[in-house]
This record gives sequence, C-alpha cells and structure tokens, in this order.
Amino acid sequence: MTERLIDRKPVIPADQLVAQMVPPPMFNDVSFDSYIPDPKEPSQSEAVQTASEFASEVAKSKKGKRGLFGRKSKNTTGSGLYLDGGFGVGKTHLLASIYHAAPEPKAFGTFVELTHVVGVLGFMKAVDELASHSVLCIDEFELDDPGDTMLVSRLLTELSARGVSVAATSNTLPGQLGEGRFAAQDFLREIRKLASVFETVRVDGPDYRHRDLPPAPEPTDPADLEKRAAETPDATLDDFDELCEHLSKLHPSRYGKLVEGVSTVFLDNVGPADDQAVALRFVVLADRLYDSSIPVIVSGARLDEIFTEEMLAGGYRKKYLRATSRLLALSRFGAAANNNT
Repeated sequence: MTERLIDRKPVIPADQLVAQMVPPPMFNDVSFDSYIPDPKEPSQSEAVQTASEFASEVAKSKKGKRGLFGRKSKNTTGSGLYLDGGFGVGKTHLLASIYHAAPEPKAFGTFVELTHVVGVLGFMKAVDELASHSVLCIDEFELDDPGDTMLVSRLLTELSARGVSVAATSNTLPGQLGEGRFAAQDFLREIRKLASVFETVRVDGPDYRHRDLPPAPEPTDPADLEKRAAETPDATLDDFDELCEHLSKLHPSRYGKLVEGVSTVFLDNVGPADDQAVALRFVVLADRLYDSSIPVIVSGARLDEIFTEEMLAGGYRKKYLRATSRLLALSRFGAAANNNT
C-alpha cells in the first residue's frame, strides 16, 4: 500500500535543531560561480559580486573575533546583507552560496525555522547556541507577523553584538510594492536597531521558473493517479483535504522532515483552499517540496487553482504567487516523469 504523508508525525529533537539549520538539498552544491546572471539584468552580476565580498568579510571577521591569547574580542560587531528582489531571481542560491563560503560554525534556515528554534530552546539559549557562528543566513524573512518579526529582530540584535554576521532574503506585504517585490524599506524599518549594519542589494529579473515554460499540466485521472502512485517507489498518496488537516497539527518547521525521503507526492481531489490558514500552511509545504525538488502530481484542480482570486488580492499575495510558481515547477517535474514512462 502506498505511504501517506498524513501517517507521518515527524519530530526534531531540541538538541538537533541548530545542527540541522543547513541549506535545503537542492542548494547543497551551489556557489557564486554556479549562479548564471541574466545578461539583461546587470543587478544580478552586481549581486553576485557583493554577496561574494560579504562572504569573504565574514571569513575575515570570524578570524578576528578572537584577540590576544585566543580571547574573544568584545569590539567585533557582525555585518549584514539583505538580498532584495522578487521570487525566482536566485536570492536563495546566493544566500546558500554565502553559507557555503563562510567558515564553521554557521547556520541557514527559513524565518519559520528560526522562530521554532527560539520557541523550543528559549531566547537566551538560542542566542548562546548561535553566538559562536560566523554567519546566520535567513531565507524568507517574514514581515507580515509583527510578533515574530520583533522576536527575530531582537535575536539578530543580540547576535550582531556578539559578532555574528547576518544575511537575509524576505517576504513582504505586497500592495505597496507592485508584485510584492523590493522589500528593503520594510525590512530595514522592522529591524531598525540593526539597519545601519545591513547593506541592501537589489536583484532584478523575471521568475526563472517561468522562462519559456508551458502552462501547468492538466490534472491526472484519479484512477491513474492511484496506479502511478503505487508504481512509484517512495511515493506518497494523500487526499488533499486530509493532508491540509494533518498540516494543521504540525508546526510548519516540521514540514521539511515530513517529506524527507519522499520521491513524488501524489495529491487526490485537489481544490481551492477553504481558508487563509489552510492556504498559508500549504505555502510552507510547497516551499519544502520545492527545496527538495519533489515532483507533485494531482487529480482534481490544477495546482495554480489552490489559491483563490480573493486570496491573491489580499495581504499574502506574494506568498501565494511564490508558492504557485514553485508548485507549477514541481507539477512540470511530474509531467516530465510521466512522459518518460
């Protein structure tokens, strides 16, 4: 019988939380050299150069954090870099490249994962665990949750004072910023105590996931979906509504662990999300599926129909657009696999 995600109840032990803060699998081998700038977008080449220089400064700063007789210097303050741009322009690639180029110890995680670490360990324990790091890379910094934003801003203030450098990308409330792009002003306002140490780098360009690609594949027949799932090693098959209900019982930081080892996710009876909370949890799942390059094959509605027009017109528009972009890419992976069988 095909495995179901709803039967999985992943747990990450507290003492492993910080150790597991590494880039997702699809960014294991990226580097500044492997980032291919769009020749039509000069800001991309400039971003690669600035990010590379930042990583070099992190390495120098790490060496300088200890003074005479190996004692930790009290005068070293961490630096900051904010990668500012729309989705699909390679911000996470650059962020992971910074991580790979920085000396150990170092950490990489999404904003959601970082808030979970603080919640489980407690604020001061989290500070102590991260204080020796050369750099903390934060992907998808959330600017739409005031409480969590304030918590992480305070954490970064403490870490910066201890010499930890910070690199970040972010999500932002759209509306004021066109298609939810270019959040530098919002980001710096929310971390105002740290704004002076951050350099902002703009990364322009179209979403690479849609360059010269066809529209979303049509949904699969339910009977064929079940058959394909049974024939695919390490695949999972879930009813869409049942999976959404299961996600409500797990902290979003566990979604990566939820899909660990899965080759393909098959979803039956996909339809529009019934409320905002369901939709936002599915956004996080889409991010973790994309991080691990797990194809998604569905019956019911297409994956670009999960987020309603009303949701796309609201305050989380950018998140839904990013998730749709990623889901379409994953659905094409599944369609390609189907054509090869």
